[in-house]
Amino acid sequence: MSGSPLMPVEEAICRLLAMGETQRVLESEQVPVAAARQRVLANDLLATLDLPPWPNSAMDGYALNLDGWNGQPLPVSQQVFAGQAPEALVPGTCARIFTGAPVPRGANCVEMQENTDVLDNGCVNFKLPLTEGRNIRAQGQENRAGDVLLKSGTRLGPFELAVAAAQGCTHVQVVRRPRVALLSTGDELIEPGTPLKPGSIYNSNRTLLSHWLSALGCEVIDAGILPDEPHQTRRKLDQLQHAADLILTTGGVSAGDADCLGQVLRECGKPLLWKLSIKPGKPLTVGEFGRVPVIGLPGNPASALVTFGLLARPYLLRIQGVENVEPLSFPISIGFAWPKPGGRREYLRARMEGGRAVLYSNQSSGVLLGACWADGLVEIPEGCTLQAGDTARFIPFNELF
Repeated sequence: MSGSPLMPVEEAICRLLAMGETQRVLESEQVPVAAARQRVLANDLLATLDLPPWPNSAMDGYALNLDGWNGQPLPVSQQVFAGQAPEALVPGTCARIFTGAPVPRGANCVEMQENTDVLDNGCVNFKLPLTEGRNIRAQGQENRAGDVLLKSGTRLGPFELAVAAAQGCTHVQVVRRPRVALLSTGDELIEPGTPLKPGSIYNSNRTLLSHWLSALGCEVIDAGILPDEPHQTRRKLDQLQHAADLILTTGGVSAGDADCLGQVLRECGKPLLWKLSIKPGKPLTVGEFGRVPVIGLPGNPASALVTFGLLARPYLLRIQGVENVEPLSFPISIGFAWPKPGGRREYLRARMEGGRAVLYSNQSSGVLLGACWADGLVEIPEGCTLQAGDTARFIPFNELF
């Protein structure tokens, strides 16, 4: 496998999604709507009632019946506020009505108050021609009882949860959270709060990925930091395969003598892909160890960010049943030149300034601060050169989260 050509990004994503189809989380649970943000629906959400449940007024104004009316001023027989149940409309009268209030039975038009005059005798004069159904929201205009409102596999954000609440739902049936064992590797890593020793660095990837996994609806199992030692690596992977739906690692996936995780996966597991045509993130490794999939991200922070966002994220959504896992992207004009074609597809931290994407000054795979400065990633295809003003694909960070 070491002598094979680099795998294109699209092929790697296809393989991960195919693996995700076979690793679907099938168990579900019922959770309160208030706690269901970013969870994934396990079943179709069906409407239990019509919305609106009755015809209601779209305006503050006056409700009347146009049948047999000749345009004469009408006396007001009742006032109808939102939340009230009106009486039937008295023939030959109109009803004062407010936005959202039920339309009285017998009324077939609502005229906004701006187009009326209240005469000295209290009658209402209608100044413009009227049509049946004007300013009335019909019963079931949004949905009918029994309609499929949200399909299974829908990720629940504020809009979707509001739709459930509008049906009176207090709970929804969602896919069980995937259990992801998050394992950092490297003798140089220590956790924040520990005094920094010569040759050591603080582990930022654990913080980045644990928050990101939670935002994707996953349950994070903190597997700690693993030293660069093959025997301990094998033992740790063996322990985790019985506790997790996925083992997600950072570091140790290159071809160096200290890169034990990739070595153990290739020797004792089942490697599925290794070495991508991507920059940063070339050493990404995916395979299986026993019964559990393993995604090995590179250890450099920017490499971990890019490969998790573009490859691990769609896999984690797919195993929860989400079909549309590709982040939204759009073409933008760039405010920089890219004169030298690269052999790998590059993802550059960039942000929008003056209608153009500009690059962070340091695109090193070890620099994480650029992600705080940037709005997203500019994609530069393999073998491509660009000039300022050319168009490139832009993936906003908020799409990846």
